[in-house]
Amino acid sequence: MGLALGLLAACEETSVYRPAPKAPAPKPVTVESEMLATYYSQVQADLLARGLLRTDGGGPDTPFTPDMLARNFEQIAFYDEYVLDAGLERASATPGQLRRWEGPVRVNLEFGPSVAESKRATDRETVAAYIPRLARVTGHPVRQTNGSGNFHILVMGSEDRAALERRLDTLLPNASAQTRALFTNAPRSIYCFVVAQASGTEPNVYTSAVALIRAEHPDLLRKSCLHEEIAQGLGLTNDSPRARPSIFNDDEEFALLTTHDEMLLSMLYDPRLASGMNAEDARPVLYTLAREQTGQGF
Repeated sequence: MGLALGLLAACEETSVYRPAPKAPAPKPVTVESEMLATYYSQVQADLLARGLLRTDGGGPDTPFTPDMLARNFEQIAFYDEYVLDAGLERASATPGQLRRWEGPVRVNLEFGPSVAESKRATDRETVAAYIPRLARVTGHPVRQTNGSGNFHILVMGSEDRAALERRLDTLLPNASAQTRALFTNAPRSIYCFVVAQASGTEPNVYTSAVALIRAEHPDLLRKSCLHEEIAQGLGLTNDSPRARPSIFNDDEEFALLTTHDEMLLSMLYDPRLASGMNAEDARPVLYTLAREQTGQGF
């Protein structure tokens, strides 16, 4: 469901958060957008009918141990799902270095002209509730802004392509043709994705990010995308079929960030880990952090 890519580019601004102005009346919906909306509604209905897209965060049926948590962290934080700046080319099974933000994260939510006010209100509510939660579990400065920032969430539909192109010119000026094509012509199997970027001399320190959320999604799928892509953009870039209960798993069992995922984020921003650290050096620390997070093994 999610995609995390890294680019070398700079885009970092901050501002004081103010309520967003009322949106203009949306443009008439195109046939392409209507077809996508119908398709994603059917996808959501099918997933729910199969007991997926859970919002309970897990329970007695999804136990995990400290060792499982540490293993999941290593797989999700040190491996990439896709090759950086190469579109949908799958990454090799080779661990990289730990990547995260060192400076404050300022999240800005933007909408395409086609997005109705009702959807905008729903998504604003989701992000306004989610950002403080991420700040709490990471212990890192993460807050919402309006109009500028360094983590841009673009909620846009297929008919917003011209507006999207203009934003990409500003936000991702050095992106490859493959990365731009993901934003402007992603296959419908890609529900949402995020591009996290580094700048300067520290390739493992994120300084900006851009996420695309399809406006055609029904409410739960959009909320799920917002949860996953913002969390991935903080540094949890991969998915793992063994991670459970987790949104970092392509099986779509869980729609929203779980307690397990909160523990991963807390570990990611623990000062005992450092940007650029490799998996081998981090492994002893990971098992200590996992025992602390679960309250087991002492």
